[in-house]
Amino acid sequence: MTGRKATEDEVLEYFTTLSNWGRWGEDDRLGTLNTITDEVRSAAARTIRTGRAVSLSRDIDPRAGDALGSGIAQVHRFTGLNEVEEHFGSPLRFDAVTEYVGIAAHGSNTHIDGLAHYSWDGTNYNGFPASENKSISGARKLSVHHAEHGFLTRGVLLDIAALHGVEWLDRGHAVMPEELKAAEARQGVTVRAGDALLVHTGNVAAILTEGPDAIGPAARQAGLHASCLPFLRERDVAVLGNDGVQDVQPSGYGPDLTRPVHTVGLVALGLWLVDNMNLTELAAVCKEEERSEFFFAALPWRMVGVTSSASNPVALF
Repeated sequence: MTGRKATEDEVLEYFTTLSNWGRWGEDDRLGTLNTITDEVRSAAARTIRTGRAVSLSRDIDPRAGDALGSGIAQVHRFTGLNEVEEHFGSPLRFDAVTEYVGIAAHGSNTHIDGLAHYSWDGTNYNGFPASENKSISGARKLSVHHAEHGFLTRGVLLDIAALHGVEWLDRGHAVMPEELKAAEARQGVTVRAGDALLVHTGNVAAILTEGPDAIGPAARQAGLHASCLPFLRERDVAVLGNDGVQDVQPSGYGPDLTRPVHTVGLVALGLWLVDNMNLTELAAVCKEEERSEFFFAALPWRMVGVTSSASNPVALF
């Protein structure tokens, strides 16, 4: 079931052979979200039968801001007291508090990666110069706020852990396209254009149970091998979600391709990613409901200039 792994030269060719640059216009800033049409959203809504809802995120907790050992996650909360006294000059019978919340959206928390997050040879998706997206004023060309309509589409869970009969895959397990197709056949579902494809490896559950074995890219994680990229392009996946950082770690390639699914996906395909999802409960519910499709909803911040957004995606059955 493993199949032949793409060579490093073949992965480098993906930047050209799988490219969506210009497909939706020279100024396009939505990438694969263009495949979520009105018709796709309408069809996705018809998958809702019982209304059962499942959160696909975890708590964002300042006391455990980097629970998965990303090395870059920070969460800060500061509470302001006596708001009423501040405004009125003296205390009244009612009072209120205010808050400041600071969060490094990339990292351990469930978050959406926008198209300005990764660049290759100084260029972001659709040929926009990376210099336009890493200025002191933020991402000027590919900000997350362009995804103002959110990710509202059909979600499909491919349960690779269940395919292998385990709670979670071994650290460093590289999921191959043959495994994605085998999961489709096993589950009786087919990934199609405009879908949010969620891949359950059990990676987050493994880290929360056993802890990370290193910090950042040095940590071994189960994830997609770069050989899956043609599958994602052929199926016109709109959103890719994973209970990890998408990429298998180590990737099996040189330093430039430490995270090829991220790099080729974001830069060439314009593929939006949702990292570090909680898919354990979803996998259990899919088994109970005897179905692997559902209505998927994720709403990124409508905040100008950002490359990422914390999010609480939800599946509706």
